[in-house]
Amino acid sequence: MTRQSPSFLTPLALLVLLVGFADLQLGSVGADEDYNVQELLTRKTFNQVHELEKTASSKPGEHEQERQIPAKISKERTPQSTKKANKTPTDTKSECPPMGLESLKIDDFQLHASSTKRYGLGAHRGRLNIQAGLYEDDLYDGAWCAGRDDPLQWFEVDARRLTKFTGVITQGRNSLWSSDWVTSYKVMISNDSHTWMTLKNGSDDLIFRSNREKEIPVLNIFPTPVVARYIRVNPQSWFSSGSICMRVEILGCPMPDPNNYYHRRNEVITSDDLDFRHHTYKEMRQLMKVVNEMCPNITRIYNIGKSQGGLKLYAFEISDNPGEHEVGEPEFRYTAGSHGNEVLGRELLLLLMQFMCLEYLSGNQRIRHLVEETRIHLLPSVNPDGYEKAFEVGSELSGWSLGRWSNNGIDIHHNFPDLSSVLWEAEAKKLIPRKMFNHHVPIPEWYQSQNASVALETRALMAWMEKMPFVLGSNLQGGELVVTFPYDRTRSPGVTREQTPTPDDHIFRWLAFSYASTHRLMTDASRRVCHTEDFAKEDGTINGASWHTAAGSMNDFSYLHTNCFELSMFVGCDKFPHENELPEEWENNRESLLVFMEQVHRGIKGVVRDLQGRGLANAIISVEGINHDVRTAADGDYWRLLNPGEYKVTARAHGYASASKKCEVGYEIGATRCDFKIGRPNLSRIREIMEKFNKQPIKSQVRQLQTHRSGERLLGT
Repeated sequence: MTRQSPSFLTPLALLVLLVGFADLQLGSVGADEDYNVQELLTRKTFNQVHELEKTASSKPGEHEQERQIPAKISKERTPQSTKKANKTPTDTKSECPPMGLESLKIDDFQLHASSTKRYGLGAHRGRLNIQAGLYEDDLYDGAWCAGRDDPLQWFEVDARRLTKFTGVITQGRNSLWSSDWVTSYKVMISNDSHTWMTLKNGSDDLIFRSNREKEIPVLNIFPTPVVARYIRVNPQSWFSSGSICMRVEILGCPMPDPNNYYHRRNEVITSDDLDFRHHTYKEMRQLMKVVNEMCPNITRIYNIGKSQGGLKLYAFEISDNPGEHEVGEPEFRYTAGSHGNEVLGRELLLLLMQFMCLEYLSGNQRIRHLVEETRIHLLPSVNPDGYEKAFEVGSELSGWSLGRWSNNGIDIHHNFPDLSSVLWEAEAKKLIPRKMFNHHVPIPEWYQSQNASVALETRALMAWMEKMPFVLGSNLQGGELVVTFPYDRTRSPGVTREQTPTPDDHIFRWLAFSYASTHRLMTDASRRVCHTEDFAKEDGTINGASWHTAAGSMNDFSYLHTNCFELSMFVGCDKFPHENELPEEWENNRESLLVFMEQVHRGIKGVVRDLQGRGLANAIISVEGINHDVRTAADGDYWRLLNPGEYKVTARAHGYASASKKCEVGYEIGATRCDFKIGRPNLSRIREIMEKFNKQPIKSQVRQLQTHRSGERLLGT
C-alpha cells in the first residue's frame, strides 16, 4: 500500500478517498448496504461531514453532551467542580465517547478477528473489562486471543456507519491462570473491509504503546481523528511469556446520518429533563440540595455517618412528612455504591430523586401516591471514597476493581456479621424458639469489638438499619444484569454454589421478578450475556448462594437482624458507563425502580395494641408455615410482605396473651389491614406482681411493711 503523509489522514481527505472505493462496495451486496453504502455516496453526507469538521475546528467538543445541569433542575456548576469533572479521560473535548464494546451496544456480529485460539477466546470476547469464569472455559473466556502469535493478526470492529475514530483502549486477558497481553499495536481503517490504511507517524506506521500487565486499561488517543466504517487493532508485540490476547474499547463519534436505519432502530431516547452526568461528591451534595429546595415539603437531606476518608454519607428522604415515621406507613430504602466503582446505581438514585420531585410537582398521580403512602430513603453513595478514586481515573480507565473497596481495603457489601451461620447452628442445636428467635438474630460479641475488621461505613449502615423500621430495600450494584436475593451464603460447608432459600423464598422470588421483568433488558432471552452467566434463562433473577457463596452480605444481615427484606439489583453490564449512556440506562431502569418501590405495599400491615389502645413495640408477628417472624415498630405498627393467599397470623408480646386471626392478601397492590388487640392473662399479671416484690407472696410484703412502720413510730416516741 502506498504510504501517505500525515496531512492526508484528515477526516475530510479520508472521506474523499473512501468515496473512491465506491465501486468496490457496489460490486457486492451486503447485509448493511441498505442503510450505509448509499448514504456514503451522496453529496448530502459529504457536505454534512465537511460542515461538522468546520464546526469542530472552531468549537472543539461542541458535539459532546453538554455538562451543564439543566436549568430546570439545578444551579450552575462551580469552576472547581467543572475542572475536576473534566479530568474524566473520555469526557475531554478532544475525544469521542466509547462505541459500546463494554456496554454491548456493539453486538457480536460487529466484531471480527484474523484468527482465534478457540471459540471461548473469539472476537466476541474482546470487550473491555469482560470477565472470565474461575476456570478455563470453552465458551466464556476473558479476551480475544489470536490463533497464531505473529504481527499479521488483527481485531476488527465494524461500526456499521461512517464514524470518526479518536482512540483505542486496551487490556490483556482476564485469567487467573494465564498472563497474556499486547505491548504495542498499529491501527488500520477501511470503508469496505478490503482496502486498509494504516495510521502514520510521518512516513512510518504509527506504533502505539499498550499494556504492561493484563488488567489496567491503557488509552491511546490518535494524533488526528480518522473517519471510516471499519477499524482494526493490529498487535505488533506482546508479553514474552504469553500470547496475543486483547480486550478493547474504541472511541468513536457516529457521523451525521439521519437516514441510517441501524442507528434509528437501536436508539433509545428519554423525554425526562434530568441531569445526565457523573457527579463528584461535591456535585452530588449540591444536586441533592437543589432538589430539596425545589421540593422542600416532601424532601429532607440527612447523613447517617462518615466514610473512612471523612466524607459524610448523605441520605435523601422523600415523604409527605419528611423526618417523621407515620404509623401505618412503610419505610423503603435504596442504597448504591457500596462498591465505589459501580457507579451506575449512584447516578440512577440521583436521577430518581430529581424525577420524583419533578413528577410530584407536575401532579403525576402515581408518584404522588408513592410519596404520600411511603417513606422513601435514598442513599446514593455508601462508599464515596472508592467512587472518588474511580472517578479521578475515568469511566473507561478505572478497570474492573479500582475504587471497589473502602479506604481501608474492605468490601463493604460483604462486611456484615455472618448471621446465617449463627442461625443455622442454633437450629441444629434445637435452640429455636426456646433460647433464640428465628429473626432479629443478635450480632456476635466478637464483631462489635474495636479490633474487628469492620468499616466505618458498615457500622454506619448497621446503625441506620437498626434505627429505621425499613420494610423493603435494595442495594444497586453493577457489572451484571440480574437481581439476587437471600440467602447469599451456601448452607453446606465448603460448597461454592448451592440453592439456599430463606423461609420467605416465594415472596423474595416475586420481589426479584418485579424488578427484572420491568427492566428493558434483564429478561430478554435474545440479549448477549454480560460475562459468563445467562441469567435471562432464569427470568433475570437468581438466589445469591446459587450464583456464588458470600458470607456476611448486606442482604442476609438485613433479613436476619431487621424486618427489612433486602435484594441486590445488578443494573448494568458496564460498572462505570460513559455519560452519554446514562439516558439509556435511566430508561432501562426507571420503571423497575418505581415498580419495586410499590412492592412495599404488598402483604399485610397493622398495629398491635394492648386493651387500653396503646401500641406495643417489639410484638412478634408470626405467619403459619413461614419460619421467619417480624416485629412491630416503636408505635406498635408492623408490615409483613406476603404473596397473595390466606394466612393464619399470630401476634404475641412478652407478658401478653397471643392472638391469632386469618388475613387474606389479594393480587392488587395495597397491604391488607390486620390489627391485633392483646391483653395480659391472669398468670402474666401475677408473675409481674411477684417480680415487683422480689418473688415473695404479697401478704408477706404487707406484713413486712407494717412491721417497718411500727418500728418507726416506736423510735419517734
